[in-house]
Amino acid sequence: MYRNRSRQGRRRALKTLAALACVGLPGMRTTPVAFAADAAGKQREARRMTDMIGTNGWPGSDADISMWRAMGISWGRGSVGPGQPDSAKQAMRVNGTGNAYDSDLPSVILRNNANGIRSLLFLGYTPKWNASVPGDSKSAPVDVDAWQRYVEAVVSKYSKPPYNVRHFQIWNEAAGRLSGGLPQATFWHGPKFDRDEEKRSGPYERAMQDYVDKIHLPAARIVRKYGAYIVYGGWPDQGGLDTYVKWLEYRSAGSNERMIDWVDYLDTHYLSVGDLDGLYQRYVKQGPARGLWQTEIGDRYMEDPHYLPRYFFEFAVWALDRNWDDPDKYVTMVYHWDGYEPYRLTHRGPPRTYNPSGRSLVVLNKTVPGLLAPFSKPLRFGPQAKGSALLSDSGIVIQVSAAPGWRTVEAAGVEQPSLDGAEVLFIDAVTGAVAPREDATLTSNSGALSIRFRVPAAVNGADRKSPAHLAYLVVRRQKTT
Repeated sequence: MYRNRSRQGRRRALKTLAALACVGLPGMRTTPVAFAADAAGKQREARRMTDMIGTNGWPGSDADISMWRAMGISWGRGSVGPGQPDSAKQAMRVNGTGNAYDSDLPSVILRNNANGIRSLLFLGYTPKWNASVPGDSKSAPVDVDAWQRYVEAVVSKYSKPPYNVRHFQIWNEAAGRLSGGLPQATFWHGPKFDRDEEKRSGPYERAMQDYVDKIHLPAARIVRKYGAYIVYGGWPDQGGLDTYVKWLEYRSAGSNERMIDWVDYLDTHYLSVGDLDGLYQRYVKQGPARGLWQTEIGDRYMEDPHYLPRYFFEFAVWALDRNWDDPDKYVTMVYHWDGYEPYRLTHRGPPRTYNPSGRSLVVLNKTVPGLLAPFSKPLRFGPQAKGSALLSDSGIVIQVSAAPGWRTVEAAGVEQPSLDGAEVLFIDAVTGAVAPREDATLTSNSGALSIRFRVPAAVNGADRKSPAHLAYLVVRRQKTT
């Protein structure tokens, strides 16, 4: 968290967001296509796409909140401090947030609460006066009691009314040797760390033991004491999942406790949805963890305008098949929601405007606005097309990635009465433009739904070697008013 991940990116021209037919055209009323076999028994536990979308940082104004709502963002993540930055004799200060703790955190949280935005507070780091590596705030504390005083001050204040924060994240990306070759993690330094050049550092032999004993367990006990939830401190993608498991299951020599027993929500950074399944099967499916989060994704990956809509749609399809019984169970946060780089969600103003990545979330939120349920029928795509599907308010939404030209997709086992009077819309996943009706046709017979659609020559993808277009096929019933 709070790193320099910036580089120049290509600016892409933004197209005007068309009025999306899936939320109603002027003079028209939409009626969900009924798929009782898929949706039966799901309404009580129904989830929305917005449940799982978050970002790093906070909205700073009513206009920002309006943009968050348009993008479907319901979670924010930020720091809290500065604690006691200069000495143990200072008064403890935990009213600041932001890189320099120059924003008022209490007012931020109250504004979030008033607008339905959930807050994740990040706990870290070590004051330089207390650092085991002299002057290095990313190293373990010499005096663990000072770390505990800071955590106690934060959690005791913000877990209570009027703030009522329920989720606290302990540290950020603590790890040992990284798969990319660095002997020490970016945010967790030991005795052999070399500031001048990280590759000159020696290995941090006690990285795991020091983190568990001096950072995680002391903080986790405080969080649980106040009835709040522990979010793991963001395992870095370069750390390797095998090593993550080793850390989670390390048993402290001092307390004989495993770290995983003091984690409510597992957290990783910058992984694909497919990478999460092993952690789900091992720790979430039957416990002990309550859920699986990623508190950082995106950044330069968002130079590809397909990245975010594909990730979140795939994440929702994945979650619907993995007992999404709690709205907090599966959350992912974009890094970062604003900035001057053209791949951030928004371009910092004034006036603030959407970048393609942010626009793609607006389109996703408008295209999949309703209560979600799995679409259990198997999909069969024709050549040079692929995708997945779910139900939104019982209408079918298929996200498809395809090469230019006429393409097809079929779904077997769909009952004919549910398709009577139905139509299909072809919606650009980046701009929201709705294709002419003749560019997508729906037919059905013998219990099979068949869609033929035309992908434009000017695709919205960034890959020049394999140009592809990302779009939504929305199957719905419509009638005039």
